Amino acid sequence: MHALHTDKAPAAVGPYSQAVEANGFIFASGQLPIDPATNAFAEGGVKEQTRQSLTNARNVLTSAGVDLSHVVKTTVFLSDMNNFAAMNEVYAEFFQQPYPARSAFAVKDLPKGALVEVECIAVK
Repeated sequence: MHALHTDKAPAAVGPYSQAVEANGFIFASGQLPIDPATNAFAEGGVKEQTRQSLTNARNVLTSAGVDLSHVVKTTVFLSDMNNFAAMNEVYAEFFQQPYPARSAFAVKDLPKGALVEVECIAVK
């Protein structure tokens, strides 16, 4: 097992890694819509937050030498299922066929009041 880190995504703020590589898989922790340059949420609504979360995920994967085309599974956490269509519109800008498997669901709360968080699993 090998922990991964990049300054191009928010630093882990607890006892976890941005991602871990094991047996040819990269398990990326959930990415909040925090701009690592400002340490603040991306300005705007769920579209802008989704774009930042996926940008952060892409940057974490890049540190492992892969990109979003290597993602086999994503999990999208939403603060409100009414934001699904807007999230999905931006999500479609980041992934191409064959699309990764995906779960998406609403949760009671997300850290720091985020509207969205995205985690992914990629294969080398």
